[in-house]
Amino acid sequence: MKNKIIIILLITFHFSFAQKKDENIGTEVVNVVKPYSPTISDAFKVKETPSLDDNETSKKEEIKYQIFSFPVASTFTPSKGKAAGVDKAKQEKLYPNYATLGLGNYGTVNGELFVTHELDKYQYVGGMFRHQSSQGGIKGVLLDDKFGETSGNAMYGYSRKDINFKADLGVKNEVYNWYGLPLENLNFSNIQVDTIHGKHSYTTIKLGSELAVSGSFFKKANLNFIAFSDNYGSKENRFIIKPAFNFDFGDTSVKTKFNLDYLNTTFDTYYLKQYPVAGVPTNIQNSNLIFSVNPSFQILKDDLSVELGAEVTYFSKMKDVYAGVKNDSDSDFFIYPKVKASYKVVGDIMIAFAGAEGGLKQNSYADFAGENKFLSPTLLITPTDCQYDIYAGLKGKLASALAYNIRASYNSSQNKALFKTNPYLSSPSENYSYGNSFDVVYDNIKTISFFGELKADVNKNVTLGLNAEVNDYTTDIQEEAWNLPALKVTFTTDFSIGKKWYAGTKLYFVGERKDAFTNFQLFPNPDTVETLDSYFDINAHIGYKHNERLTFFLKGNNLANQNYNRWLNYPVQGAQVIGGACYKFDF
Repeated sequence: MKNKIIIILLITFHFSFAQKKDENIGTEVVNVVKPYSPTISDAFKVKETPSLDDNETSKKEEIKYQIFSFPVASTFTPSKGKAAGVDKAKQEKLYPNYATLGLGNYGTVNGELFVTHELDKYQYVGGMFRHQSSQGGIKGVLLDDKFGETSGNAMYGYSRKDINFKADLGVKNEVYNWYGLPLENLNFSNIQVDTIHGKHSYTTIKLGSELAVSGSFFKKANLNFIAFSDNYGSKENRFIIKPAFNFDFGDTSVKTKFNLDYLNTTFDTYYLKQYPVAGVPTNIQNSNLIFSVNPSFQILKDDLSVELGAEVTYFSKMKDVYAGVKNDSDSDFFIYPKVKASYKVVGDIMIAFAGAEGGLKQNSYADFAGENKFLSPTLLITPTDCQYDIYAGLKGKLASALAYNIRASYNSSQNKALFKTNPYLSSPSENYSYGNSFDVVYDNIKTISFFGELKADVNKNVTLGLNAEVNDYTTDIQEEAWNLPALKVTFTTDFSIGKKWYAGTKLYFVGERKDAFTNFQLFPNPDTVETLDSYFDINAHIGYKHNERLTFFLKGNNLANQNYNRWLNYPVQGAQVIGGACYKFDF
């Protein structure tokens, strides 16, 4: 009953204010049968613009402001501000030119000179001269083991707006000796030793250029010519063109790389030539042409990056002559994967990456001689077909100063090049036919590889690095993967000691390798597999900066003084120490 009275009063009060005073609203009785439960209905946005039905819309009144200025007397005089002093470190002057000279045991001389000059704000020219030599003296070696390398380079550069151009010309001469006689397998008399003159030399002439253009579909092009020869009549000419383009198709940019690689190599004779016949040619000649196109495009989405591409390659063996016999020319097409992907699993802390790549590698006499200085000038040159290299790994930073990289891969290569010792001939007619030189043989090899690396910046003065690689090889034709180690480990350190001193070390370990020795002295004997022991090498350097221009240094190589064999029957020099100075200057 109480609720009824309250509701009646509220309704009466509400309508009394909503209606006009002279209107009779009457009375009504409301029966409440349950407690009042208020609800809120859904709100709907008004979509129409309401119209104003006011009889008059007021106009804004214009207001005018007026400022009255009058002078105010003041005796306050502010003092002049003075900037606080900041101690600036003296900036070290950079000198564009330098000269280095070092001398050491084994009659070692190491010299280098680099000069550069700006023609104007767009152009520069430069030059470099290098020389490194040693008079030899390895214990237990019967032949001369000295060596020397001398090179000179001239360069020109131009950079203006969107165009960058570089050109260089280089000449290099290398002198080495075939001193690795198989002393553990054969006995050599003094008369035999005196008849062997193992000195041989390589000469390289390089002409290269690069043109880069920004803001255009044409990105850059490299043009290189390499002429390589030795003092036994071998000659090699190589011509390489590598242009690169970017083509835009809507929002997608397609990178396209072209490669034209032509190689012609000629040797005067082949290794097993024992009894030459007058008038019968013995030369070896190879001419190989590789042309490839590699289009690719990149997909970026959040933390995922994918590069999809493929390489289409045309190969032509234009000339193939061995021992004066001309073989038929041949050509073929290859398609290789070029796919790479990475994903940030945990930001920069952990990045997963994977890929599948391949390609046709142009092998050359110059590249082989760069790895092994004791080759015989009797090689067969053919490309290596890297069918695929599938890999996956993780990389990132465990801390701001510690980075890591781990990777596993599986590689399949056809005609992979291997260095193998040449046999000892029954009637050696050349200085390299005493089992003291190396040949290049080819095999189809599958490789399982694991690689790990750590790099640490302990502080701004100390950096450390450690990497290791483990490989397992499966051969098809050859008995072993000749001269390929199963394990390699490297540890490096670099220190800055105050403002004047710096130092560093490099320690590396190389596992066992396999090679073979064959004796043709009486009749061809089967290969005897030889095991080259693993070795551990320590290199270190220390330097003192006397001033901005002059620095003194001391370097040590093979400080463990191990008389290990880098190649079969080729021991290295023992502990080597070189001291010298570097002087910087300008014109």
